[in-house]
Amino acid sequence: MSDGSIYYACRNGHYVLKFVGEVRLTLCSTIDLHLETMLARREIKDTLIDLTETTTIDSTSLGLIAKLAIKAAEKGLPRPTLISTNDDITRILYSMGFDQVFLLLDSVPASGVDLEQVPFVMESEEQVRERIIDAHRVLIDLNDANRAAFKDLVATLEGCS
Repeated sequence: MSDGSIYYACRNGHYVLKFVGEVRLTLCSTIDLHLETMLARREIKDTLIDLTETTTIDSTSLGLIAKLAIKAAEKGLPRPTLISTNDDITRILYSMGFDQVFLLLDSVPASGVDLEQVPFVMESEEQVRERIIDAHRVLIDLNDANRAAFKDLVATLEGCS
């Protein structure tokens, strides 16, 4: 199993976030805290998420990415762009309703942006569990299929406190 990494760049208000490798719940604190910090920045005009080097991504990470789209809309930002060239990941994105909250692309726009790695965040098991629950609640709100797929997981995790 290869560890996942997250990289970012911001130039002239254009924010880019790139996920590389296996993006799993071990990165949920890193993703969530980084996105909160990014969304608090006033100079952000638009966002692009690059999944072209993502080999796998779990539902927790997808829920956090969906949360970004919802929070961006609340701030009056345009729909974020999400790029996936992996057919399996793209299929999951469409099945989970990501096309409702993202502009989905299947190729990378040319860019000269240099990316920096997002520092890994380590949190307690309880904090991670809360982030997992929150991410899945976001997915549940996207469509009925997600609600059916994740309601038992959320109920189980909520009962673990």
